[in-house]
Amino acid sequence: MKINENEMIKFAKLAKIEISSGEKDDFLKQMNAIMEHIDKINELDTSNVKPADNIFELKNVFREDIVRQSIDPNELKKIVTDYKDGYVVVPKIIE
Repeated sequence: MKINENEMIKFAKLAKIEISSGEKDDFLKQMNAIMEHIDKINELDTSNVKPADNIFELKNVFREDIVRQSIDPNELKKIVTDYKDGYVVVPKIIE
């Protein structure tokens, strides 16, 4: 499947990519090369291939929860910059 210049401009607008007139030829060549690869992939017989949502086998790794003594609040006060009402105060990072 070949992509023409009008389709390329439409794709660029959808992707919010600004393409200068000097870049149009290179961009069109690159998109058509991608489409050639897709056409080659579409020629493959995938009728015996099972759909997969991940190519790696995923397993959960479980471990026992171990209850441990937490750090003493008095020790925590010594190592943090700002401590107020039992909490460590950190700078706001999200506006």
